[in-house]
Amino acid sequence: MTRVAPLPRRLRAFTLVEVLAALTLAAIILPVAMRGVSLAIAASDDARRRLEAAALAETQLTDLLVTDAWQTADLSGEFGSDWPDYTWTAAVSDWNGVTTLRQVTIQVKWTARSRERSVTLTTLVYTGGR
Repeated sequence: MTRVAPLPRRLRAFTLVEVLAALTLAAIILPVAMRGVSLAIAASDDARRRLEAAALAETQLTDLLVTDAWQTADLSGEFGSDWPDYTWTAAVSDWNGVTTLRQVTIQVKWTARSRERSVTLTTLVYTGGR
């Protein structure tokens, strides 16, 4: 015949001091952890917007160069309803006093967290044969 061990009379539980220590530790760590998460989300959003702005600037700059619109067209605008937060401006100037090279600069701007942000791309265009 096998004998079954009796159940203990008292089960082990947390004491009040252990519970208060755990709550104090959580009260210290949770705000710091949440601030870190908040900063990571803000950095991620900033990186995403910079990437979008750089892609839009590259597309607009290519469009201006391929169509020769950089010589005659209005050098500012918006990207339409697909990208309502972004605007662009372009500028054309001689490059270091060389009249056969023109510098075309495009800047894409947007507002994030109440601050204006921007990405700028520049290229050179050879105009010697024109």
